[in-house]
Amino acid sequence: MFAGSKNAVEIGRKAGAANSMAMRQHTLKTAINCTGVGLHSGTKISMTLHPAEDGTGIVFRRVDIAGAGSVIPAHWSHVVDTRMCTVIGNDAKVTIGTIEHLMAAFAGMGVDNAIVEINGGEIPVMDGSAAPFVFLMECAGITEQDAPRRAIKILKKVSVRDGDKTATLYPASDGFAVDFGIAFAAAAVAHQSYTFSFSGPAFAAEISRARTFGFLEEVAQLQAAGLARGGSLDNAVVVSGDRILNEEGLRFDDEFVRHKILDAVGDLYLAGHPMIGRFQAHCSGHAINNRLLRQLFADPTAWTIVDDVAANESLSSWRIVPRRAMA
Repeated sequence: MFAGSKNAVEIGRKAGAANSMAMRQHTLKTAINCTGVGLHSGTKISMTLHPAEDGTGIVFRRVDIAGAGSVIPAHWSHVVDTRMCTVIGNDAKVTIGTIEHLMAAFAGMGVDNAIVEINGGEIPVMDGSAAPFVFLMECAGITEQDAPRRAIKILKKVSVRDGDKTATLYPASDGFAVDFGIAFAAAAVAHQSYTFSFSGPAFAAEISRARTFGFLEEVAQLQAAGLARGGSLDNAVVVSGDRILNEEGLRFDDEFVRHKILDAVGDLYLAGHPMIGRFQAHCSGHAINNRLLRQLFADPTAWTIVDDVAANESLSSWRIVPRRAMA
């Protein structure tokens, strides 16, 4: 319902036509608001996305908290928790959780600068995907700014592992490619993999609509731990063995791996810029994704900042054109 909008396609065309010129940063044309329920808190939350000056980056502000302690930059160094979602915080111990779907939408829409005002500690889950946030940004509009866009160019292999979970960044001459695989015991998920390169305007259609998912046998345990209190069949795919409990079924045959890709896109956008390189992962999650960024930036020889990313069409917006999908 949100896929393939005119605005998204038009932005992609402009980016492709300008690939011989220096790319510029982008922000929203106007502010836009939404209201929803927090996936883990179960509380009603109101959120407003605002335009921001070039060089601002993505910044969150808790409007229910007074003073400077209400501000949290969206940055890998501010990640304080990765259980079930990505949570950022500041020195005042103020936190905002479940930011990955919104961050993926910012990445997919090519938004460099925005201020997110929110009256609670969690981003509303909406339908469990990034599509509602993409829709909001398309409604608000995207505008080009004066400052050039920067990218993080991967210079050498960086990898992290936790048992059978792995995540690796490799150098590439241009663009950004992803190879992702998952494996679950539940027959409805099983083994899935997806390989693609970031280019063109396909993020909204191919990745943004993939919903978060969970397993029926884990629901009671999660809720006892204070998590998933706002979860329902309206905002998550629920799996029980070989069955999908949602009446409408799946949006894609491989919706599970596509959602893991969505999460990774959001987590990696906490680097502060798009990347030039290749991301390869197996069963990676929020913790591994953040560990990978920390390891990358701990080694100054592994990356560099590129000011002019015009030759890399994919860096104008992290929209996705699939190369291969296997389930």
